Amino acid sequence: MRVRKVEYLNPEGACPVQGLYSHVGKVDSGPLLFIAGQLAVDARGAVVGKLDFEAQFAQVFDNLGAVLKGLGASFDDVVKFTTYLVHSQDIEKFMMARASLFPRLFQSASYPPNTLLVVDRLVKEEFLIEVEAVAHGS
Repeated sequence: MRVRKVEYLNPEGACPVQGLYSHVGKVDSGPLLFIAGQLAVDARGAVVGKLDFEAQFAQVFDNLGAVLKGLGASFDDVVKFTTYLVHSQDIEKFMMARASLFPRLFQSASYPPNTLLVVDRLVKEEFLIEVEAVAHGS
């Protein structure tokens, strides 16, 4: 049985969260892994899902999963996400895609804190979403 290293908290008196996230991700000890923002890029380096938010969302989280796995970690080790979108119109798509994916990625019904930002653009015009993470390492 795996011991949970990350605890998600919503302290008393805090306002209700506005989606699938918690106010706080807590770790008691151990190394933290700061994972660079992942983009919709396949194994050959090609952009996936040009103008297709859902395809890019899926690829970004596939890439995050690959990085975590390569570190001997999983999504349950994520302490916090930061999400960057280039179109405010994609916020609802993000919320829906996350609601579909997160119950499959995380063992519990609690999810890491997430800061969502809408930015002018990402490193390439084709990218619609970028997600970075902080995770608890072994």
